Amino acid sequence: MAFDGTWKIDQNENYEKFMEKMGLNVVKRKLAAHDNLKLIITQEGNKFTVKESSNFRTTEIVFELGVAFNYSLADGTELSGTWTLEEGKLVGKFKRVDNGKELNAVREVVGDQMVQTYVYEGVEAKRIFKKE
Repeated sequence: MAFDGTWKIDQNENYEKFMEKMGLNVVKRKLAAHDNLKLIITQEGNKFTVKESSNFRTTEIVFELGVAFNYSLADGTELSGTWTLEEGKLVGKFKRVDNGKELNAVREVVGDQMVQTYVYEGVEAKRIFKKE
């Protein structure tokens, strides 16, 4: 239940390089770097609800740990995969629908921050959120 709460983006590390590797053009990368992303996460047993709101969209994702689901990134990239809970961290293993390449993510709570780490084609980025 450590993930429960409202999380507001505070800082990015290597996020632009990550987005470039994902194939986003320079305009989309510049906009996405300042998306003001807010996540509202609630957990009920193995079921998570994540409400995302940013400058670009508002969406709700509901998933169950270990159960595959489909998800669209803000740029329209389609993913399919799962989230699991490993040693207190949410571990996401996804494949892009368009090219089959892996996109992995880890969410972990560290103090009053949630660190979300992405890895795609050897490029790692972090988005650090503060609890509101």
